[in-house]
Amino acid sequence: MRTANSVAAPEAQGVCADRRSVLGAGIGLALGAALAGARSAAAADAPAMAAATPVDATPADAKLLPGFKVERVKTRDAELHTVYGGSGPPLLLIHGAPLTHLSWYRVAPELAKKYTIIAPDLRGYGDSSKPEDGKDHINYSKRAMAQDKIDLMKHFGFDRFMVVGHDRGGRVAHRLALDHPEAVTRMVVMDIVPTHYLYTHVTKAFVDAYFHWFLYIRPAPFPENILNGDVAGNFGRASSPELAAEYLRVYRNPAAVHGMCEDYRASAGIDMKFDEADLKKKVACPLHVLWASDGAMGRMYDVLRIWKDRGRKVTGAALTGGHNLQEANPNGVLAQLQPFLAG
Repeated sequence: MRTANSVAAPEAQGVCADRRSVLGAGIGLALGAALAGARSAAAADAPAMAAATPVDATPADAKLLPGFKVERVKTRDAELHTVYGGSGPPLLLIHGAPLTHLSWYRVAPELAKKYTIIAPDLRGYGDSSKPEDGKDHINYSKRAMAQDKIDLMKHFGFDRFMVVGHDRGGRVAHRLALDHPEAVTRMVVMDIVPTHYLYTHVTKAFVDAYFHWFLYIRPAPFPENILNGDVAGNFGRASSPELAAEYLRVYRNPAAVHGMCEDYRASAGIDMKFDEADLKKKVACPLHVLWASDGAMGRMYDVLRIWKDRGRKVTGAALTGGHNLQEANPNGVLAQLQPFLAG
């Protein structure tokens, strides 16, 4: 089993701008201008893992995650830019949109004191590869992304592990627990309710709060053109200057914008088919749910009740801090994660 040296926590920096308000402002302007002017491959047995390629830490990695190492790990049909550090039981951290692994920078160093932290960029995001879309966007399905995580963790020598997923990463974690219950020992999802529930309970309040869900699923290149038209406005704000600069670097690559949109297109299509087939399945491992009491999820849904319908042993808590809880309220998140992960 591979481990890395323990790392020290960087100093807290700034307060996170809520993702939806940031994207809402930029996309709203761009969309108005635009309108005015105009188990497939992932279901087979995992292949033997190729040796990973060590890569240099980006300036943001070096600043925000000092002591962590970086590798590009090959999975079945993707390559995942991955940071890892710490020692102890394995803990997989899965980021959301439009973020990268760096969204964990305020909690990962503290968690690395007790756990081996593995934090990849999802396929299509950050510095990970951007596979072809595939039929029905299959290559961006949560099933394909979940299989990536199985392959990734096996590369590091772990067949069983805990997982924490925020936003889109929570949706990947949910599919991971359904498809690979033998692998996931404990799971935390942050500020989401299940995708199937959202798409089968559409309300005006949901559309108003999550209008980007309905924009991003439009056929390419319509949403991509809108987002690419104002990269700075749509992706250039974050909880630290280093993080903001990193997101700008990432999303100046149109392939990253397309990869994110493909994630959403898959959720509205092929993922719904997988979810409908598994509605009677429940998450077998202990599941802890965190959500923002001052965010859209907390306002619109009985988050804990909804998740209790999808898991066998479900606990949860509301926190303040908005959607990106791990950035805006790291101490609150750590206070919830540490006792739950310790069992």
